[in-house]
Amino acid sequence: MTPATVTQDDLAQRFAATADGLTIPALLDRNARDFGDLPALSTLGGTATLTWRQVRDRVAALTLGLHDAGLRPGDRVLMLMSSRPEHWLVDLAAVHLGAVPSTAYATLSGDQLRYLAEHSQARVVVVENAAQLDRVRAFLGELPAPLRVVMVDGPADAAAVPLDEIETAGAAALAADGAAFERLWRAVRPEQPVTLLYTSGTTGDPKGVLLSHRNVVYQAVVLEATVPVADHSPALAYLPLAHIAERMLGIYNAVYRAGHVTICPDPAQLAAGLAAVRPVSFFGVPRVWEKMAAGIQAFVAAADPAVRAAFEAASTAALQAYELREAGRPVPEELAARVAALDAQVLRPVRARLGLDRVGWAGSGSAPIPVAVLRFLAGCGLDVLEVWGMTETTGTATINAPDAFRTGTVGRVNPGMRLRLAEDGEIMVRGPLVCLGYLRADGGVEPATDAAGWLATGDVGMLDEDGFLTITDRKKELIITSSGKNIAPAQLENLLRAHPLIGQAVAIGDRRPYVTALIVLDEEMAPAWAGGRDLSPDLAELSADPVLLAEIQAAVDAANARLSRPEQIKTFRVLPAPWSPVTGEITPTLKLRRRVIAERYADVIDGLYT
Repeated sequence: MTPATVTQDDLAQRFAATADGLTIPALLDRNARDFGDLPALSTLGGTATLTWRQVRDRVAALTLGLHDAGLRPGDRVLMLMSSRPEHWLVDLAAVHLGAVPSTAYATLSGDQLRYLAEHSQARVVVVENAAQLDRVRAFLGELPAPLRVVMVDGPADAAAVPLDEIETAGAAALAADGAAFERLWRAVRPEQPVTLLYTSGTTGDPKGVLLSHRNVVYQAVVLEATVPVADHSPALAYLPLAHIAERMLGIYNAVYRAGHVTICPDPAQLAAGLAAVRPVSFFGVPRVWEKMAAGIQAFVAAADPAVRAAFEAASTAALQAYELREAGRPVPEELAARVAALDAQVLRPVRARLGLDRVGWAGSGSAPIPVAVLRFLAGCGLDVLEVWGMTETTGTATINAPDAFRTGTVGRVNPGMRLRLAEDGEIMVRGPLVCLGYLRADGGVEPATDAAGWLATGDVGMLDEDGFLTITDRKKELIITSSGKNIAPAQLENLLRAHPLIGQAVAIGDRRPYVTALIVLDEEMAPAWAGGRDLSPDLAELSADPVLLAEIQAAVDAANARLSRPEQIKTFRVLPAPWSPVTGEITPTLKLRRRVIAERYADVIDGLYT
């Protein structure tokens, strides 16, 4: 069979055969045997690297230690830890035991943590230090089920057993009976849960999504076929492990490909991490790519005229080749040679400033990204390809491939998955990446799909004639103005965020006569922009400065020029302070919490309509 005759069904059968029977413990066992001396886990700035053999040895000890502490197959483990090797090791140990690990976002409030502990009926909670222990201690006695607390760092505490004691006891048990570990992990089946992930809760209480070994292994097989990187490649883990993207890329895909993961403990160290690791593939949420584009723009703007001219010439050629590849047309040899030369001389050094000069695949997901940002980065020699999915689809359900992509779309459905649009445009999917269901408070599992296996995603989209999917909005976030016009706020917000000064924007207008916007300045670009104009870098002062407001008005005008009259933003307000998961206006995955914003800024919003 030639590549030209390979169909999606052929690929689906091949992927299913590859994933058949595999579990994360079986893959880690393979890595220890076949790739034992290869690097597995490092920490940015750290001196020690764990090999795959060392990872499995420590996982084995922790597995038996947790078993001796009372953890059993099917039990849930709640983890309150930052990104560090112990997080990976405890997670994998729970999985080898047949238990179900779940990571909590660091930004959750005490009440939200209590909800997760109660809802998951966790039998063990692993905290990082005494401060996290205090947060758990506040509700420890109120839980209906007993909770065993394990602490990674800090002095001995009557309420918690140190993790090193768990590991030491497990190592002794392993030495006494090495077959005990084998019996435990070999009992784990592909259809069993591998993790419990709680959704961000943008519209209500979080839902606990159960993913299976089969789900995550199949996704790893899809990525292997789509993302052109070699096995054992270096990767940088910087997103929280409560996020499906990092859990998939930083744990499961790394185990499947026997890759080398460098953990970036603090997302603020991302730039340093990219420079140190120089990964060959990189996934970023849109805000990461927007900041990178803004940084390159600022660098080029500050360069001397000769450098700017060279960059513009190289960017024009790179974008021309990009557009040909996007259209599925060959790039002429002369243009390809010119792009290669200009890339080596001009663009690659620019990408090297970001640590992205070796990247062969770059992805964006979790939220819409402005097309203008994608095209600018393509002109830098960096093809950022959008993917789409959700926790319930184990990450990607659709993906733009390097040899088949359309800017502004989220790609084609993954082999083995099926996708259709409901009458109202809602995207429905089914297939091997759809989760097991939602954990109920009584420990049962609520199906996430209808009787025919279709998952209603809540996203609204449209398909082109070649099968590329475009996300137009969230079904529950459509604005319906008082005149009955249906408006997708994400499109408006996307256009506004394309301006480097705008960090966040939310469109307002549901049951209102026209559309307005709340705008939050970018915490890095706005002060730098102000400094070049002798303005105050303080965001509160800057938000009311006439010069800044004129620049934002120009951005709004540019967005309106691309919108129909009912969609156009009639007026706006620049807010004096940034938004963050801590302040509550956005989730840890940087999605807007529209209900919180509407309530918190009700007076400001009302003022836009008086």
